[in-house]
Amino acid sequence: MKIIYLHQYFKTPSMAGGTRSYEMARRLVSAGHEVHVVTSRTDQATCGGNWGQEVIDGIQVHWLPVMYSNSMGFIKRLQAFFRFALKAGKYASSIKADVVFATSTPLTIAIPGVRAARAIGAPMVFEVRDLWPEIPIALGVLRSPVTKFFAKKLESWAYRNSNQVVGLSSGMCEGIVRTGYPRERVHLVPNSSDIELFSVPRSLGAEFRRARPWLEDRPLVVYAGTFGKVNGVGYLVDVAKHSLSLDPEVRFLAVGEGAEWSEVEQKAELEGVLNRNFFMEPAVTKAEMPALFNAATVTTSLVIDNKALWHNSANKFFDSLAAGRPIFVNHGGWQAELLAKSGAGFQTPANDPAVAAELIVTFIKNPGAADAAGLAALTLARTEFDRGRLANKLEHVLKLAVGDSVE
Repeated sequence: MKIIYLHQYFKTPSMAGGTRSYEMARRLVSAGHEVHVVTSRTDQATCGGNWGQEVIDGIQVHWLPVMYSNSMGFIKRLQAFFRFALKAGKYASSIKADVVFATSTPLTIAIPGVRAARAIGAPMVFEVRDLWPEIPIALGVLRSPVTKFFAKKLESWAYRNSNQVVGLSSGMCEGIVRTGYPRERVHLVPNSSDIELFSVPRSLGAEFRRARPWLEDRPLVVYAGTFGKVNGVGYLVDVAKHSLSLDPEVRFLAVGEGAEWSEVEQKAELEGVLNRNFFMEPAVTKAEMPALFNAATVTTSLVIDNKALWHNSANKFFDSLAAGRPIFVNHGGWQAELLAKSGAGFQTPANDPAVAAELIVTFIKNPGAADAAGLAALTLARTEFDRGRLANKLEHVLKLAVGDSVE
C-alpha cells in the first residue's frame, strides 16, 4: 500500500515527545509499504519557511513549519491547528495513495484527511488519541454553545467520512461508538511499549545517577511528560512535601516542558521542596528516555481530577512498562485497573497527597514488592503492548479500509 500518514506533531527519537507515529510508520515501511508522513516542524528556529522533505528510516517525511508549543494560548493554538489543516490538505491532495491515515490530536487533522481522501479517491482511516471535543468541554476549555456545537459537528463529520476508526483505549472506542459510528468499524490499537529501545544495561541508569550528586543511590520517583493543565504536575510537589517526614531520602524528579513549568517550579519553591527532595529538568529526547527510566525506582503518570481524562493512553505509561519499572497513577480507569490486576503498580488518591506519599514510600521500602511490580510491568509490555504486534494490527485496519473501498 501507499499510505498518506497525517500527524501534525510527528516526532522521531531524536526529538522530545511521543514517537508512536514514527514507530508505526517505520514498521509499515519494513512490511513493504510506502509511507508519506505529512506533518509540521514546531520549533521557532525552523518556522517561517515552506514545505521541506526528507527520508527518515525509509519514511518519506513532508514538513511544514508551524510554530506550536503547549505554553501558547488557546487562540494561538487554534490558529496553528487551522493553518496546518488548510495547508496540509492541499499538499496531501497532491500525493497519490491507496489510503489516508489521519491521527489526532488535534481534531482538526480530519480536515486535511478528508480533503486528501476525496481528492485522490482513497478511503480515510481516522485515529483518536483523545476524545475531542468531550475532554475540552469537560475541562471548561470550550464554554460557549457555539464552539461546542461546531466542535461536535467536526467530530461527527470526521467519523462520518472515515472508512475505519482507531481508538487508543477501550474508553475512547466506547466514546466513538456513542456518537453513532458503527462498532464493527472501530478498532482498539493502544499505545505501545518499545521493549527493544528500553532494554538497556543497568550501567546506563547508574551513570545517570552518578551525574546527579543529589540522587546517587537514593530512591527515585520519575515523572516524564508534559507540564500542561491536564497533567497537574503540582500534585507531585504536594506528594514530595508529605514524603519529607516519612523518608527524606526519597527523591522526586519531574522532566518535561509545558505551560505550567514555572507554576510547578514556584509551587515547589514555596513548599520548600525545590532542589531538596523535588527536582526539575527540561524535556529529553525519546532516545535519552531509557537512561532516565532505568535510573527510576518507580514512575508515574498523572492527570488532574476529572473523570473525562481516565481514558487517556499516555506514552509515559507504556515507556514505564517497556523499562520494567513499577508505575503509579493518580486516577481511576483502565490503567488503574490494569495495574491492580497485573501487579505492575498501584493507584494513589487524587485529592490526598499525604496518603499518596505514604503509599509510595511504603512501596519503595519493600524491595521485593518493587521488583515484583517491575517484572509484572515488563510482562505486560511483552504480552499486551508490544509495538510490533500492535503495528501489525494497525496494518490490518488500513488493509480493511483499502479492501472495502475496492469492493
